Amino acid sequence: MTSKSKMPKIAYFCMEYGLDDKLKTYAGGLGILAGDYMKGAKDHDFPIVGLGIKWKQGYGDQHIDKDGMPFDCYKNQNYDFLEDTGVEVTVKIRQRDVKIKVWKCDNFGNAPLYLLDTDVPGNEDGWITGQLYGWFGEERIAQEMVLGVGGVRALRALGIDVDLYHFNEGHALFAGFELIREKRDEGDSYQEAFVKSREEIVFTTHTPVIQGNESHPIDRLMYMGANMGMTVEQLVAMGGAPFNMTVGALRLSKKANAVAQLHGETANEMWDYVEGRAEIVPITNAIHRPTWVDKAMTDAAEKGADLWVPHMKNKRDLIAFVKERTGAELKEDVLTLGFSRRAVPYKRANLLFRDPEVIDPLLRDGKLQIVYSGKAHPLDDMGKQLIFEIVGFSKKYPNAVVYIPNYDMATGAALTRGSDVWLNNPRRPKEASGTSGMKAAINGVLNFSTLDGWWPEACDHGENGWQFGDGFIGKTEAEHDKHDGDALYKVLLEEVMPTYYDNHKKWVAMMQQSIMDCKDEFAVLRMLEEYYEKLYI
Repeated sequence: MTSKSKMPKIAYFCMEYGLDDKLKTYAGGLGILAGDYMKGAKDHDFPIVGLGIKWKQGYGDQHIDKDGMPFDCYKNQNYDFLEDTGVEVTVKIRQRDVKIKVWKCDNFGNAPLYLLDTDVPGNEDGWITGQLYGWFGEERIAQEMVLGVGGVRALRALGIDVDLYHFNEGHALFAGFELIREKRDEGDSYQEAFVKSREEIVFTTHTPVIQGNESHPIDRLMYMGANMGMTVEQLVAMGGAPFNMTVGALRLSKKANAVAQLHGETANEMWDYVEGRAEIVPITNAIHRPTWVDKAMTDAAEKGADLWVPHMKNKRDLIAFVKERTGAELKEDVLTLGFSRRAVPYKRANLLFRDPEVIDPLLRDGKLQIVYSGKAHPLDDMGKQLIFEIVGFSKKYPNAVVYIPNYDMATGAALTRGSDVWLNNPRRPKEASGTSGMKAAINGVLNFSTLDGWWPEACDHGENGWQFGDGFIGKTEAEHDKHDGDALYKVLLEEVMPTYYDNHKKWVAMMQQSIMDCKDEFAVLRMLEEYYEKLYI
């Protein structure tokens, strides 16, 4: 590695940051990754600053009504612990000057994070930074202009010099438009400004699900003023029509990365048609161990000490957490599966219930219990329907199936420490990475997963966890789900449950192996070093 003093200084742009439950500026995995990245930058002294948004109401709370259907509610958050930088910048949005206040957050063991806020007296558009991923296309563009254009202007006003701009997802692309505008104002042609700006930008692409890659009508970008002086033709040449933010970011970056080895293959194939795009290299995500991992587990694993005692403490803590949040009473001596992630169809939260004849007796006879959590996007009816289905199963099996509503970091930590098994069954290759499985693995919670996201890199079947499905990709969703559902039951019944109930020594050895295999390889230091080696330098 280059010495820290000679490393390029990075400005990291992300729409969301999961640093602590006191700061409601995250929705899910993207934000948790960004929060862990910022904490790792602080721990290991990397020259990084973050740019984000101070969301007045965050992603909102999601509760379950008496019929079992999720609903969303919002309240204004109070962040009196943030530092007022005294800096204010202006961005013209919809032909109106929008004032943006800059707050500093370094409260949670993180590198400096600057949060942008339009909730400023006198602003006609004060609610732009109201709700994370809220509302519709016009507001989304306005929010992304605040992050991108406002973020670059905030760096200038703060006097922070950086060498590279890292866009975590396409949301930050308008920062690149602002870099081009600056250079054109200094006399460069559009092409000269484009080429120079591209040398300053790197990009992380995440979801391989096409709907997760945002696009906007060109006329809306022009109306909002997001084009920053670019013509319709220049926009179309960069991002197509409608304008795809991922395509634009791939063309305006000198290099890009995917977030797992398999995702690297998927992303390169997915965006193969984009001429003039950046190379996409795989850099597998990682986690901030002090935030997510019980040190007693890693200490015991490193010393070869008994892992069962600290694990059972974590399991009892989870059981108490479940009772406090839901009233359900789980049992200590029953195999407990954990499943917490965004509620979207490809993650298949309901796959375990595919065949009632198989699963019903396991749940009724006290052989298996499972704890679910997660949120659906406020506008995602299919995601909410999935939660409704899981809540229905929790009513049918009241002390064997639990759904914890209003997922947050505390829920994620309790589940990834206290479960026995981490169930993960996305349709391969739709899962980009899946850092919750890393948290579980380093806590000695055994992964039980399809070969998607990060798991193909770590899985040693029957030694540190299990895979099911053998990497199958079906021609149709029905074929895919039948294959993986059958495989799930086979491995669960023939390997996972017999090991848990009949071979305690083997189970504990697998926990030990899981921790030792994953604790360094999937810790944030390795990821940051790879960012510098493969993306930044």
